[in-house]
Amino acid sequence: MAYDLEEQEQIAALKAWWREYGTLVIIAAVSFVLAVSGVQGWRVYRQSQAAAAVTLYAQLDQAERASDHKKVRDIASRITAQYGSTSYAVFAALSAARASFETGDLEGAKAHLQWAIDNAKEPEVRDTARLRLAGVLLDAKDAAGALNLVGTKPVEPLVGLYADMKGDILVAQGKMTDARAAYQQALDRSEAGSPYRATIQLKLDSLGRAKP
Repeated sequence: MAYDLEEQEQIAALKAWWREYGTLVIIAAVSFVLAVSGVQGWRVYRQSQAAAAVTLYAQLDQAERASDHKKVRDIASRITAQYGSTSYAVFAALSAARASFETGDLEGAKAHLQWAIDNAKEPEVRDTARLRLAGVLLDAKDAAGALNLVGTKPVEPLVGLYADMKGDILVAQGKMTDARAAYQQALDRSEAGSPYRATIQLKLDSLGRAKP
């Protein structure tokens, strides 16, 4: 539930962009700083931290592609512990959460996602982590906790996904009328022809017609 197709379709671009360009951005920044004469020691230190995080994150990415869940979690723990101030740390926490979820460790997934929420600097990443945590809580039968998370207004691109998740939670609570309204909002926010839109329509259809 926490990592369904509709979420991946809307969110994967964020991580894909960072995977493709993040290393280049950090390396360029490191090269620039080191080339400037008289640079302050703290700047060199911060950039060396980022460069070290790049190396670890590349290893994490390889482990993730190989579905080595334990290695993903181990590397992510090192990144968050040693380089928690870098953007790589939050992405590492998201990867660790997925690895934990896929191995049935819901408590671990919750902990990693909460870390990402607490430490993300970008609103989009923070709201992504909050959405995923809501899904994990729903799978853990904590519908009330999940509903509380999606009750927070997200950044605009995630409004539809939050509404979809809210619909899932309301269905689990037996609140079909409210769920129908949430799914309708998600449908209204989806793009025509998207597989995600078709999924929401199926959810709406499964609830039947609204009573007059």
